[in-house]
Amino acid sequence: MRVKKITLRKVQLPLKSPFITHQINLENRPLIIVEAMDEVGLVGYGEVTAFPTPFYTYETIETAWYVLGELIVPRVLENELVYPTGFVNLTNDIQGHQMAKAGLEGALWDLYAKEKGLSLSSVLGGKRQVVPAGAVISLTNHWESDIKNLKKDGYQRYKLKVRKGREAEAISAVQHFDPSLPVMIDANGQYDEKDMDHLIALDTYGLMMIEQPFKAGDFYLHKQLQLEMKTPLCLDESVMSVHDAIQAVQLQSCRIINVKISRVGGMTAAKKIHDYCLEYNIPVWCGGMVESGISKAHNLALASLPNFTIAGDLSSSTRYFEKDLISPGISMNRGEINVPDAPGIGVDVDREYLEAVTHQMSVFSC
Repeated sequence: MRVKKITLRKVQLPLKSPFITHQINLENRPLIIVEAMDEVGLVGYGEVTAFPTPFYTYETIETAWYVLGELIVPRVLENELVYPTGFVNLTNDIQGHQMAKAGLEGALWDLYAKEKGLSLSSVLGGKRQVVPAGAVISLTNHWESDIKNLKKDGYQRYKLKVRKGREAEAISAVQHFDPSLPVMIDANGQYDEKDMDHLIALDTYGLMMIEQPFKAGDFYLHKQLQLEMKTPLCLDESVMSVHDAIQAVQLQSCRIINVKISRVGGMTAAKKIHDYCLEYNIPVWCGGMVESGISKAHNLALASLPNFTIAGDLSSSTRYFEKDLISPGISMNRGEINVPDAPGIGVDVDREYLEAVTHQMSVFSC
């Protein structure tokens, strides 16, 4: 696989409604779209899902733009890759910057699968033709109407963003509306050691899981809490690499892992984490980053692997955006989404709209 041209685009996608957590309030979603073109003109697409500020990880759209343009893109253009996994060795000496790496590696996976005339799912060894969809509900005062609409669409898992001390309010509102709904909460690392008893008390709600209660990288406190709780803990921000996933499993810091392609540095690492967790009977699910249909298509390919047994942050193109970057968009039917089976990520990018929402572009060629 010889890449002849790489294009980076900064885009802004308007959100249908603000996405609010205790850390950020997004009204527009900035993204970097990566295009990798080979010698015959085939194009692979990837997406950098960093945020404007470093609230989730240290990366931002601006740091990813710099690292890609100055460090990573030139290496890809100077080297021929036999298989997309070779990208990892090519960039191993660049510490961190997982989202920047994932964006370009994603474009390489899409391009490679297109060159082979195969779907990305089949290249990865996916086993599912459809995957269950799960909804993410940001902080809101409209629990009942939001849940009613999502339930009507058939979502199979409901993730609630919460504020410390007001978890019961959110959980009770949802369970009052429908006690049968599979509900989890996402803490985004808000808690510390003094909150142990408070978290243990949440056992009474029978949640599917509590995601990332403590700060990223704190395997010790997660282990201590999991020993005291029946509710499974799920790690998100703590798992930035395959090594982190191995630590989490071996230290028994969680019973579930959220795999985000962008957070762990790309599809190669994501698949390795899936394979390791499968070996140790740790279920995984595919996390989302309020991303466009390009990333969603990559996520669907990943979620087709056998150990993705929990509905992930997988939703239709209309969930967050009035208009997506792909056409036709990703649609959901009764809580399930078809895994694209056309070559590559299996969706068509709306080039006209992509051009319209691009506000900065850099083109590199060899």
